[in-house]
Amino acid sequence: MEEPGTVYFTGTAGAGKTSFARAFAEWLQHAGYDATLVNLDPGLEGSDFEPDVDIREWVRLADIQDEYGLGPNGAQVAAADMIALKIFDVKQAVQELRSDYVLIDTPGQIELFAFREASRAIVEALSGDRSMIAFLYDPALARTAGGFVALMMLGATVEFRFRLPMVNVLTKADALTPEQLAKEMQWAGEPGALSDAVADETPTPDAQLSSELFRALESMGSLTGLVATSAKEGTGLEAFYQSCQRVFGGGEDVEPSHDPTNE
Repeated sequence: MEEPGTVYFTGTAGAGKTSFARAFAEWLQHAGYDATLVNLDPGLEGSDFEPDVDIREWVRLADIQDEYGLGPNGAQVAAADMIALKIFDVKQAVQELRSDYVLIDTPGQIELFAFREASRAIVEALSGDRSMIAFLYDPALARTAGGFVALMMLGATVEFRFRLPMVNVLTKADALTPEQLAKEMQWAGEPGALSDAVADETPTPDAQLSSELFRALESMGSLTGLVATSAKEGTGLEAFYQSCQRVFGGGEDVEPSHDPTNE
């Protein structure tokens, strides 16, 4: 059996990581592929999300708060390090399921995933040769050119930290008007349009700094397009799958581990 494709879903709090990961898992299953959903957020609450492998079986945020007398922020930091200590238990549970795809929902607070040294150990333990990051753009934050560039900067930081291929995904496209969606997609595909929009939003004294920052992001390859999706409406999932396949196998579909016509 070929090594599974592993996708890490990350982005700012509220970007829709859990909803999108679940929607993509359902799309894969309908297409005939086995997908394992992994939850790496020890503080996940108030969700009907039922992952196949759940870090809360080993590390729970509420338990850490009670045991060590920590507040929510301190407990999140402690939990990140504890997850790293349990990651090989998680890896074994994932391997036992022998799926075509492993979809990993990272903690809601992106800084815990992006900047903790423990996260690098987690990614190294779970990643194989066919691994990538899906960086999710919250459309509300991306509505202004400045917000769009800020998300580009955060995505570039995540890519630099983990050195994995990355696909940029605009979530909740259904929440945008057609005009707003067209504008954000244009910014993702036309550097000149985004540069002009940044200049229009930026006060004159800061224009040079903004221009230099934009050029640096462009030279790093941070402008690599955007896949518009909606977990609510189920749109854009096939386009995202195709983006994953370009990363994993040059665009070739993997052979499903089972034939859904026989089920």
